[in-house]
Amino acid sequence: MLAQASVIDSALSEAELRGKAIFRFVGLPIYEARLFTIDGAPLDWSRDFGIELEYLRKVGKKDLVGSTMDEFARNGPPPPVQDQLARCFDDVSKGDRYLAITQGRNQVGFWRNGVPVCTLRHPQISQRFMSIFVGNNTRSASFTRRLKGE
Repeated sequence: MLAQASVIDSALSEAELRGKAIFRFVGLPIYEARLFTIDGAPLDWSRDFGIELEYLRKVGKKDLVGSTMDEFARNGPPPPVQDQLARCFDDVSKGDRYLAITQGRNQVGFWRNGVPVCTLRHPQISQRFMSIFVGNNTRSASFTRRLKGE
């Protein structure tokens, strides 16, 4: 966790934990998510922020990429970023962490277990990707409220 904390500190100056929640699928815990905002303030889409996922079980790369693309499609036309996601994601085991930090409106940086792995680039990708977790049409409104610290 220390490596992730230093990534957050260096990539998102003055970030503090805003909220956290466990995402479950069919009752099974998949990951614990943590939202980091500047000074722990309420989420503001005009300011960079980060979301860390700590996986609570094994999930394959194909499922990570596929479920992300499914969520994009559920919320509108999916952006053409599947190949980029395939370079960003890899299989995860219990305890692995992915950190996504917005870098303006058109890119999101990713770290896996404290190591930078890629930057996802596409117009409006920050809001499209992060809306999977903190948008208005997530799979679980209660998860989103807890993650946003509401």
